[in-house]
Amino acid sequence: MAVFEYAPAPESRAVVDLRPSYGLFIDGRFVDPTDGASFKSVNPATEEVLAEVAEAGPGDVDRAVRAARKAYRKVWGPMSGRDRAKYLYRIARIIQERSRELAVLESLDNGKPIRESRDTDIPLVAAHFFYYAGWADKLNHAGFGPDPRPVGVAGQVIPWNFPLLMLAWKIAPALAAGNTVVLKPAETTPLTALLFAEICQQADLPPGVVNIVTGAGETGRALVEHEGVDKVAFTGSTEVGRSIARAVAGSRKKLTLELGGKAANIVFDDAPIDQAVEGIVNGIFFNQGHVCCAGSRLLVQESVYEQVLESLKRRMARLRVGDPLDKNTDIGAINSAAQLDRIRELSEVGSAEGAERWSPPCELPDRGFWFAPTIFTGVTQAHRIAREEIFGPVLSVLTFRTPAEAVEKANNTPYGLSAGIWSDKGSRILWMADRLRAGVVWANTFNKFDPTSPFGGFKESGYGREGGRHGLEAYLDV
Repeated sequence: MAVFEYAPAPESRAVVDLRPSYGLFIDGRFVDPTDGASFKSVNPATEEVLAEVAEAGPGDVDRAVRAARKAYRKVWGPMSGRDRAKYLYRIARIIQERSRELAVLESLDNGKPIRESRDTDIPLVAAHFFYYAGWADKLNHAGFGPDPRPVGVAGQVIPWNFPLLMLAWKIAPALAAGNTVVLKPAETTPLTALLFAEICQQADLPPGVVNIVTGAGETGRALVEHEGVDKVAFTGSTEVGRSIARAVAGSRKKLTLELGGKAANIVFDDAPIDQAVEGIVNGIFFNQGHVCCAGSRLLVQESVYEQVLESLKRRMARLRVGDPLDKNTDIGAINSAAQLDRIRELSEVGSAEGAERWSPPCELPDRGFWFAPTIFTGVTQAHRIAREEIFGPVLSVLTFRTPAEAVEKANNTPYGLSAGIWSDKGSRILWMADRLRAGVVWANTFNKFDPTSPFGGFKESGYGREGGRHGLEAYLDV
């Protein structure tokens, strides 16, 4: 039998022109923070410092909100939907033209494999701007009632797992509806948001329509609590989401929250096993498990449990963990040291609670933040690894006998963001989907997204929808 040596296929970094330092993007230009504070953006695969990034204080947030208010009143709000659409379309085209640069920078700053940022993230980013460009002059026909009006200034806070895609989910519908925005990216992944600011300049977007303030939690708090913000949109942890809900309670601000998840991926005995295993792998190991709707709980019908587990382990043994810029890489780096500590802590808890842990043989790089793909068997509903969001490449496996038991176990969680069903029977899929308390239910697939389709959750997974026509509603006074 022929034996082939592994040949790396790294993507070149030369396409990215990193600045040594980045300022805040306010009123159409990059400016220094008032107090000169900054922080470092680090490559999680190597711990290399990529750039020094300005940290916005309350005064900087106030400058950004005022710039957004001025642009809303004088330029963007009065502009026709047709003209707003031209800017959105122009941004989408520039994103396509600079897609390779954006993909490489996303993988450098985030740690995700270049194959995912190149083939999934960036195409979806452009697709969202194209899609909402089409809505900008059709708001009167969207079913929101007569003459829907923009809300005003939107304050948006996004996470680190899909930095540029979450930006597109927030900014594209807000601009299409006639609002202006102040966006705060996550402190560990600010660089593609700042490159998007350059794209706004390249597209000649009027100053103040998009403002980007970088920083950590205090910057986000200043933005959420600013009295000049009319709408708050947040994607992130349930804990932070609760604090934001308390902060805006009783105010006139509109609020949407897209929070954590603990999705069930349910495999029945009539499912196509090989296809289901690919869906399981995609559901939990895509983006290192840094996905709020990750299929982190696998529910397998007892009669096919051994078969599914054997096939899953065989497939996991072929996953390649390593350099995110290598086009062969399946699983990249964990985004930060803090997130790696969280994953390790909950994995150790799983072992201490009596679950059986397994990972394929895997050589991890010496530098950076890494965690091998892991599954736990012998898991019960009482285990913390079955209840709490790990947000990493860790899968908990449970069993069930009947569809009713599968529904009960799938719904036995404080979260309600997504679920997957694997079965050859369409009637069973429809029966299950009608009973699962999840905002998105996939059938014989997982982690499929489209700008035309709304996304959001129930219970502690938040409220409101992003994407599709529904994604416009939160940015309109209807």
